Formats: sequence, structure tokens, C-alpha cells
Amino acid sequence: MAMLDPLGALTEAFTSFLFGKVETTRLPVRTSTGQAQAVYLPTAAPGLGDSGVIIGREVYSGKGYIYDPFRLYGQQLPAPHWLVLGESGNGKSALEKTYVLRQLRFRDRQVVVLDAQGEDGVGEWNLIAQELGITPIRLDPTAALNGGIRLNPLDPSITTTGQLALLRTIIEVAMGHGLDERSGFALKVAHAAVLSDHEGAEDDGEDAGDEAGDRPRRGRQPVLTDIVEQLRHPEPASAEAMNVDIDDVRAWGLDVALVLDRLVDGDLRGMFDGPTTAGIDLDAPLIVFDLSHIDRNSIAMPILMAIVGVWLEHTWIRPDRKKRIFLVEEAWHIINSPFVAQLFQRLLKFGRRLGLSFVAVVHHLSDVVDGAAAKEAAAILKMASTRTIYAQKADEARATGRVLGLPRWAVEIIPTLTPGIAVWDVNGNVQVVKHLITEAERPLVYTDRAMTESSALPTDEARAISLAADAEAEARAEAIAMERQLRDESSETVA
Repeated sequence: MAMLDPLGALTEAFTSFLFGKVETTRLPVRTSTGQAQAVYLPTAAPGLGDSGVIIGREVYSGKGYIYDPFRLYGQQLPAPHWLVLGESGNGKSALEKTYVLRQLRFRDRQVVVLDAQGEDGVGEWNLIAQELGITPIRLDPTAALNGGIRLNPLDPSITTTGQLALLRTIIEVAMGHGLDERSGFALKVAHAAVLSDHEGAEDDGEDAGDEAGDRPRRGRQPVLTDIVEQLRHPEPASAEAMNVDIDDVRAWGLDVALVLDRLVDGDLRGMFDGPTTAGIDLDAPLIVFDLSHIDRNSIAMPILMAIVGVWLEHTWIRPDRKKRIFLVEEAWHIINSPFVAQLFQRLLKFGRRLGLSFVAVVHHLSDVVDGAAAKEAAAILKMASTRTIYAQKADEARATGRVLGLPRWAVEIIPTLTPGIAVWDVNGNVQVVKHLITEAERPLVYTDRAMTESSALPTDEARAISLAADAEAEARAEAIAMERQLRDESSETVA
């Protein structure tokens, strides 16, 4: 401490005698925002570690944000499943695609995508699939009869129990209610008769039709047509076993036969009424099911998702130490149907033991929590330990915050988020994260031209707009953070 001159010492002693000891005050310091932001670094929340996939950077601290459910599973993350929410045009699609591309850099990763969006006659994942040398599995009812892709619900690679569960789910989704005991019995005996007939055919090697309407042709996979024919012409033995009349069994299975007939001769004809198409590579690092040609508002979409889900469960997921990601766009088709939701709920529980991370992409949480499958939706949401929320309207953000248990400051900031910035809640670790996209990824992830208005701008102008938006978002986030800090300090003072 510097010594005062005699006059200064005398002045200080006289002032202290009159007014008491004067506290030392510091002179104000003027600095820039860029330099002052370093003050926040010592108080920044801890990240999720430095092992995994880079997402972007935290808005408040500027630190890199790294996330990987397989690395975090256990102590930091009780379940590897992930829910992505937000209105269109805020960056959900870009996040999904860059996340998948970065995950595929690890050799022990495999990804399956249910692509329900479309552009230019193909799914929006088509460009990424082409870049990786992958041919999407395009399910198209208009092309199914002309050499299109088929998935057989009665494929021998699916267990007997799985086949029957899948048939029940298809019928219940289409009917909008559960099967009663009599209809369920008719379906069960028809399924058992078809399998028994084909098992016998494999033993004796015959290739002729049965007497009752040429039902199952021998020497091939059983198909849905066989089930429909068995429902129309049930085996007398099945009626005798339950001591009921054969006409009763036929009546019980009539509604079931009419529903399955839609997959055989109706608007979904050709996609599921034949043997599974040969050559589908289930060992490829990326498998894309292109559902973009299916009406997203029709009953066909949840039926397709149910079939694909069970088909994958029994033919793709196996204990080979691979880490698998199952990404579903328009996932409200799953969560909003009680029967499909129950099927996927079982898949999620089963998948946790086999290294499966389920990623559900939904526009609004109200699409599922207020739907017919509220109970099943709550169970699936509970298993999603990671939640990413992009910009939503204020009322929707408040509802989302209540359901997901977000802190108040996060709910307040959600309506102010700009595209590319989201609130991340990883098992209670809540951060605001700016998603970063590399120049190599940019042409692959921005495939929806209707939503990328800046794509027509010159490169320099587009970059300037992007930087301005980032600066505005960061300033808004810093203001909210300072307001929250002042409110906390005020409450501590009062206490």
C-alpha cells in the first residue's frame, strides 16, 4: 500500500475524526461486453463431459456442448432416450441430421430413421442417404404393385408371439379400439392354423392349395392373405376345441378380416401382403424408411410405424454390442395411438438392455399429452431423460414447462429463442445451446427449401444475417440471465 504524504495523512485523520472511517471505493472500469463476459466463466454450470458428439456451444458461457446418451448412460443419464420439441423452421431437422452424421463417425453406431417428411417426391433424408451410399426403403402404395418394397408382418424372422402382437396392433389401430375376447380368439386360431399349415408344408414339401379356397399355398412364407382366408373359413378343429359352433367363430373374425383386407386389397395393398423384399440391408450403418408418400393424417401412418417397429424389434435389434439410434419424425403418430404407444413402450424397455436410443421428434407436446394415449404418452415421456425444446409460443412453453418440470427461467426464455438455439434438459442439467453446423454439413441438412429463405441470398449476406441473429439471441439470453441473477440476489438479501 502506498504511503500518503504528510498533508494527505493529516487530511485523512481530520476527516475520520469528524465523519468516522471512510471506506475505500474503487473507481469504475469501462470495458466491452466481449471482455466482460469472461466474468461468467467461473460460475458457468458444469457440462456433460468431453466425450461424445459435439452439438454446439452453450450460449451463456460459450463452452462447447457435447452430448452422447451412450457415454452418459448410467450415473448421469438413467435412460438413453431423447425427446425433441419445437415449431417448424427452428432447427429441429438440422439438429437431427447433423447428430446422425456425427454419430456415424463411430464404428459401433447404427441408425434407423422413420422419414415421414418429403420434398421433390422423396423423403428429406434422401440426400444424406445418397451421400452415404444408402438406398432408402421407400414404402409407397402406388409403387408396391410394381416391384416396390414389401415388409411381411408374418416374416419367419419375427417370432410367433411377435407376429400375433403385430396383427393385434394393426387391427386395433385401424378399428380405434381394442379387440374383444371373441375377435381376439378368432384371430389367434387363424394365425395358429396358418403357421401350422406352413410348418407342415415345409415338412412334406408340397406346393398345392388347400381344399377350402386354395388358402395357404405351400412352399413359401405365410402372408396376410392366408390370415384373411382363415378368418373367412375357420378350421372346424378350432371350433371343436372351444366347444362352439363354426359359424360363431366365423362371425367373431369377420370384422378382423375386413380390417386386414385393407392391407391386402385396399389403399395399402402391395406393401404388406407378400414376402419381405429380398436385399434389404439391415447391417448398413444407416437405414432410412421413407414414409413420405403416405398421407400423414391417415390411419395408414400409425399402422406403418407399428409394422416397422415390430419388424425392427425382431429382425434388427440383437445383442451384438452395437449402439443403435432409432429416430422417428412425426412421432405423435406413435405416441398418440394407445396401441402403437404400448408397442413402442415395450420396444424402449427392451432396447435399453441392447444399447438402443429412441429419438422422438414432435412439434407440440399438447399433440400427445392431450390425446387418446395420454397414459402411454406419459410413460414414454418419462423414459426420455433428454429433452430439447426449440422456440414455442408463450402458452405452449408454459404447458411444456409444467409437463417436463422445467425451471421458470427456461420457460421464460423458450418463446424468445431464435432458430438454431434450444433449451437442453439432460436429466436436470438445463442449458441454452446454440447448434453449430459445419460448411460440409450445410448442403446436406438444409433440404427444405421452403423454410430456408436465406438460401437464395449471396453467401456474405446470408452469413451477415446469421451473425446478426446470433448476436441478438445472445444479448437476449444474457439479459435474462442477469435479470435472474439480480432476482436471486434480491431474494437472498430479503431472507
